[in-house]
Amino acid sequence: MTGRTYALSDGNSFYCSCERVFDARLARVPVIVLSNNDGCAVARTSEAKALGIKMGDPWFKIRDLCRSGGVRAFSSNYALYGDMSARVNEVYARFSPRIEVYSIDESFLDLTDVRQADRMPLARDMRATVQAWTGIPTCVGIGPTKTLAKLANHVAKKVPELEGVCDLTDPVQYAHWMARIEPGEIWGIGPANARKLEALGCESVADVRDLDARVARKAMTVVGERLVQELRGVPCLDLEEVAPTRKGCAVTRCFSDRVEDLATMEQAVATHATRLGEKLRAGGLGTDHVTVFFHTSEHDRNRPQRSVSTVVSFPEASNDTIVLVKAAVFGVRKVWKPGYRYSKAGIVTTDLVPLEASQRAFPSMGQLDRENATALMAALDACNRRYGRGTVVPATAGVVQKREWATKFEMRSPRYTTRFEELPVVAA
Repeated sequence: MTGRTYALSDGNSFYCSCERVFDARLARVPVIVLSNNDGCAVARTSEAKALGIKMGDPWFKIRDLCRSGGVRAFSSNYALYGDMSARVNEVYARFSPRIEVYSIDESFLDLTDVRQADRMPLARDMRATVQAWTGIPTCVGIGPTKTLAKLANHVAKKVPELEGVCDLTDPVQYAHWMARIEPGEIWGIGPANARKLEALGCESVADVRDLDARVARKAMTVVGERLVQELRGVPCLDLEEVAPTRKGCAVTRCFSDRVEDLATMEQAVATHATRLGEKLRAGGLGTDHVTVFFHTSEHDRNRPQRSVSTVVSFPEASNDTIVLVKAAVFGVRKVWKPGYRYSKAGIVTTDLVPLEASQRAFPSMGQLDRENATALMAALDACNRRYGRGTVVPATAGVVQKREWATKFEMRSPRYTTRFEELPVVAA
């Protein structure tokens, strides 16, 4: 084992836990959260799992089970979940100087400077503090590498006797659990690699750890070799405290209802282009091309099928919403064909480049026009940050309340922490 120590802390059934924080009636009730357009289950409490509801189960298939089993189903409330995630990470920052926010419900912490005897008490204290300050239950896994910390977190979740904390820097715990966990539970091991490990005779994580590194590399490329080293306690992955510069960006959505006319498709893709502009400006990035696509659904088997895409380029890298929307609408018109019931559309860009705020949107723009365009985008972003995304949008994107194609959140709870008009009512 090396001298480094990592912890992975994550929220238990995070989306469901966020819902429970603001509605005490849900404390012991089975709860699920659904994906966009209320398509399928993406989060489940233990009570819902006990009823046989699986991750990814379509809502239309489990609706009757949920009604008979008293399950409370919610549409995804991303504003609430994102804000609660930020609050949880503020608590983590009190326990470690270095944090990597891995996902909305998971964060790695550097505990290298914490003595081994103090790690478990610190983890328990952190869990209790997060619970007290945010209401979110968590589990913590500790290990000498990120892979082992992730594995320890898995154990902490599955073994109630551990009370939510597992430390694989402890040699006794390490030896015990490595021999009892199946290879498929290792971070990053998908079904294909799990089958390869099974073919190599690996029945436990300990078997994977003991593989010859060259054999692991041959079976799973350099990823396999790195995995073996991580399982041996040799860190190959450090914390990413600053997210790496993204190489591409996409905004795609399935329609709540099929789209059959050009005007609606233009509105949908313009809305996606607007969101793309927001994402690019937030990262200080720009692009000189976008790919627009839309297609029908393979589930409409008795309907004609069509899938199209087109690349639209512009003279210079930009993150100006107006530039992106014009390009997106041009792309839609270029490949549009009536007579089809389209189910999904999106806009994708690759080869992103850093873009200074002062850079011009088009070479032909004068200095004043460039300054005005930059000021307009800054004002647009400021307004939408203050009053909510979608408050001010290009007219091509349509009025939010009248977008019949837009993602539906018919069972969404209030956005308790980000909208004054949706604050919980104590007495009225």
